[in-house]
Order: sequence, then structure tokens, then C-alpha cells
Amino acid sequence: MKTTFFHLHTIWLFTFSDLKTIILPSTAFGVCTALAVSIEESSQNASHYNAKHYIDVLSSVPKVMLWTWINLLPFAINNQRQPEAIEEDAINKPWRVFPSGRLSPESAKTLMLFGFFMAIITSQVQGSSLQCLALILLGFWYNNLNGSDCSFLVRNFINACGFVCFTSGAMQVAVGTSYSVLELHGWWYGIIAGIVFSTVQMQDMYDQRGDAIRNRKTVPLVLGDGLARWTIAVPVVMWCWLAPLLWNSSFFGFVLPVALGFTVAIRVLRRRTESEDKKTFRLWNLWLVSIYLLPLNEVGHLVNVSHDI
Repeated sequence: MKTTFFHLHTIWLFTFSDLKTIILPSTAFGVCTALAVSIEESSQNASHYNAKHYIDVLSSVPKVMLWTWINLLPFAINNQRQPEAIEEDAINKPWRVFPSGRLSPESAKTLMLFGFFMAIITSQVQGSSLQCLALILLGFWYNNLNGSDCSFLVRNFINACGFVCFTSGAMQVAVGTSYSVLELHGWWYGIIAGIVFSTVQMQDMYDQRGDAIRNRKTVPLVLGDGLARWTIAVPVVMWCWLAPLLWNSSFFGFVLPVALGFTVAIRVLRRRTESEDKKTFRLWNLWLVSIYLLPLNEVGHLVNVSHDI
């Protein structure tokens, strides 16, 4: 029993850091956007109303989380088993699997390959094979072809594409195989990619010591800590207004993204210690979730208008 728990805990540790970054936000995006599509269809055509479909979307949360996690796991293993990553984690995250000696990189390779197999099978069943294959290719570029280290532009681009794959895949699982999510609000994924590409360097602010050891070309190490903070604050303030505008949101649709966005911007400029940057990064993730919720607000506004008419 202890051995089983030890191995399960080891697997859990691979993805623990990405709960707040990938798993929970992607699940929120997938479920909320799927609900928005259902509500929008019902408001436009009463014959499309089906309470069971709403229940199906809400009950898909475990499936969405499973899909997100099973696709994240092999990527995380591949990322963390690289020699440079182990050296970096020994400084920044000594509790992780390899620095703590819970598993050897050689043994992890077998687990990684099995994880890829399970991700492909799961994605095929749930209709999100395209996102799964894209994530595998992006992960290979990021981890094995030096994509995470060679340039902060390449690093941010891969991150942006990865976020789009996770969010669109999560939505595909939530809506089911009767829809193609690439045909539902396709422009929205472009906005998400733009937000991530221009602000995801927030995650690099508190990792500068470890990144310097790897000679990783992140924004703060290339441009300097001070300028890097402005490259986060300015886009966050821009997006916290622009994203609700693009969704024609009501006043209430602006409140959360703007409040959280300004909080992130002010904190990243004023609170510059490693521990404070970690807190600001958590707020950045919360801000991103508030952006993900915008389709629900916009659809709710449309429904209210249609009822008034």
C-alpha cells in the first residue's frame, strides 16, 4: 500500500506546479465556453433549448480535467527529466521528482512514453486528437529542440500555442464530438494566444536564478528585470480592457478582468522579490481565468436583451 501511494504521489508531483497554470484554467475555459455556446443557441432558437445539454456540459468537468491532465503529464515528465531542468529544479523546486531522488530519468522515460500513448487514446475517444498531436509536437520543440531556452520570442510562442491547444481541447471534450470547436468562436483562440504570448513571461520573473544557470534566454534575463516588468504590466492593462470590449461585455463583464489586471500590473512593478513574484504569478493565472469567463457574461447579456425585446 505504501509503495502504491509513493508511486501515485510521484506521478502527482510531475504536474503539481501546473494545476494553477494549465489544468484548472483550461477546465474553466472549456466548461464555461461550452456553456456559453449552449446558452447562445438556446437564446437564438427556442427549439434548441435542452436542459440536459447544460447538465451534460457541467457533468463533463471530470472528463475535461482528465483530458487536460493526461496530456500534460508526458510533457511535464519530458520537461523535468532533461539534465538542465534537474539542475535548475535543484535550486528552484527541490521537492520535484528528480532532485528529490524519487525516480531516475531513465525510468521516467518509460512512464513518459506510456503517458503519450494514453493521451493519444483518450484524445481519440473524446474527439480532441488534433490538440493532442499538436501538444506532442510543441512539447518536443520546447523540451528536445531547445525551444524553451533559445529565445524568449520562441518560448512565448510555444507557450501561447500550448495554451490554445489545452483550452480548445478542453472545450472539445466539454461540448462533445457533435461540434468542432475550431468552428465555434475561432477568433477567441487568437485572443487567448495574444494574451499569453505577450504576458506569460510573468512565470519567468521568480525563476531567474535557475534560468540563469541554464543560460535560458527569458525576458527578464535578456531585457533586464526592470524592463521585463513593464513588458508584463502594459499588455495586461491593455488586454483587461480590450478582451471585454471584443465580447461586447456589460459593465459587470469588465469588473473582474480590470480589477485583477490592474492588481497584477501594479504588483509586478512595485513588488519585486522572488516570493512576491510567485504571488503575482498566481494572480496572473486568476486574471487569465477571469478572461476565460467572458463568453458567459456576453451571452448572458444577449439573453437579457432578447428577453427585454
